[in-house]
Amino acid sequence: MLTKLYTKLISRLQSKKGQTLVEYGLILALVAIVVIAVLTLLGNQLKNIFNEITSALSTS
Repeated sequence: MLTKLYTKLISRLQSKKGQTLVEYGLILALVAIVVIAVLTLLGNQLKNIFNEITSALSTS
């Protein structure tokens, strides 16, 4: 009886660990998608800003 309880407890803990891992993976994927979208939308503006900084530093 104690062995059955122990086995059920272990299986539940393992499934929750797997579930947590999947949740973290989904969050990471969502963050990556947002970062890629933002960089795609603002890419040219960032490029222009860095070009202005580079030219300002090279003329000094």
